Amino acid sequence: MANPSSKATVPVPRKLQTSSSSPGGAATSTKSDDGANPYEPRVMGFFKRVGMHDPNVENYSSRDFYSNLLCNTLKTHTVRRGHVTCLATVTPAVANYFGGLHGGAVAAIAERVAIATSRTVVGVDKEIFLVDLGISYLSAAPKDAELIVDGAVVKSGRNITAVSIEFKMKKTGKLLFTSRATFHNSPLAKL
Repeated sequence: MANPSSKATVPVPRKLQTSSSSPGGAATSTKSDDGANPYEPRVMGFFKRVGMHDPNVENYSSRDFYSNLLCNTLKTHTVRRGHVTCLATVTPAVANYFGGLHGGAVAAIAERVAIATSRTVVGVDKEIFLVDLGISYLSAAPKDAELIVDGAVVKSGRNITAVSIEFKMKKTGKLLFTSRATFHNSPLAKL
């Protein structure tokens, strides 16, 4: 993983040259005399505003940083056959630029709850492989909100298990996100 430097200097273009579009309607390109991209300062500014300029980014490349990130967000509430309920808190670590739960964090939580839910009906003698994960983002989950994440097995057969996941606000019960996951069940290899 590259180590971005917070002290990187971005050259400011001296003079912009604009090529006109061709008669066939080709796109117009903009370049500076020294070959630098004139949009680079704006992009770098965006990265700095969202915190991606952090020189300590290497600290986040551990083998299972994914689990470490979610462990402070997701807590198990109830577990029974075919059903798992967890509580999730929208912490700053999983919030997006606008202060809501990041879409990637929604997917990560949905995947973890779906795996846990499918394990309540699929025996330990079988491996499960996620083959499909679909998410509907209906409304934002604000920072510091507590969510109830319900996972339920829709159907489980010999080779396929389907799980439905719903994210709701704990206080109001408002539905925020829905997800559906499909797993392939296969017997463990006996070598």
